[in-house]
Amino acid sequence: MSYLMSILMGLIQGVTEFLPISSSGHLTLFQAFFSMEDVESNHMLFAVMLHLGTFISVCIMYRRDIWDMIREFFLGIAALFSPGKRSGAIPPARRMVLLVIVGTLPLFVMVFLQDYIDALFANPIPVSVMLLVTGFLLFFSDRLARGRKTVRNATVVDGLIVGCAQAVAVIPGLSRSGTTISVGMMRGFDRNFAVRYSFLLSLPAVVGANILKLGEALMEESFAADVLPQMPIYLVGVVIAAVVGCFAIRLVNSLADKGKFGKFAWYCWAVGAVSLIAGIAKYVVLA
Repeated sequence: MSYLMSILMGLIQGVTEFLPISSSGHLTLFQAFFSMEDVESNHMLFAVMLHLGTFISVCIMYRRDIWDMIREFFLGIAALFSPGKRSGAIPPARRMVLLVIVGTLPLFVMVFLQDYIDALFANPIPVSVMLLVTGFLLFFSDRLARGRKTVRNATVVDGLIVGCAQAVAVIPGLSRSGTTISVGMMRGFDRNFAVRYSFLLSLPAVVGANILKLGEALMEESFAADVLPQMPIYLVGVVIAAVVGCFAIRLVNSLADKGKFGKFAWYCWAVGAVSLIAGIAKYVVLA
């Protein structure tokens, strides 16, 4: 892998991970139509590290929320063993911890469907269809009335439904951020809270997926010979993904607050339609 490829993949990951246009979908289409090397197969550790870069972006942009959640997580555990100290309303950060835990649970079901989901990455046609679906989600989310729910009054059912949306969004082409933010708005979330919850909800999913894939990468016999010399190139991509990701998060917050997600709907429709036609044409020619 070259430095140029690492920078390009870092840019794609940083932009598409947070903007509601599907990072997995774009990577699949780029690899299918532009003869790009299969990063997942040939550079598994690099694929993991790219997601680590955008994970760092979330940690930077939401560092206060994350610190408060970590503190309240342990205080909440302590409160369970000190019944006499329970009094008053649950702190917002502790409620957010509960919502993130509940929202993460549906992902465990998708583990049993992983082989079917992985097969979709090899075919640009279903990815294109899911990009079209993403466009419709974004288009209609713009037209929803502004909700009033925040971390203080969002329910466990709300968190579970948004978590189910995140689980379904593992399908390539269906934007994770776009789907979870849109479904959050449908549940009456305040636009800023929908974005905030979506990004914080991504953290356990990214950590879990990275641990699994990192274990697979380290077990490869060629790790020391093939991967370690590539590490400086990989790190460039990680830095690019992290820096670009911070700007993308800020942009998503601004657009969500203004109700401008519809602009991304037109983009998803355009890319989805063009890639769908190209994908069908490609299979007709090969047939």
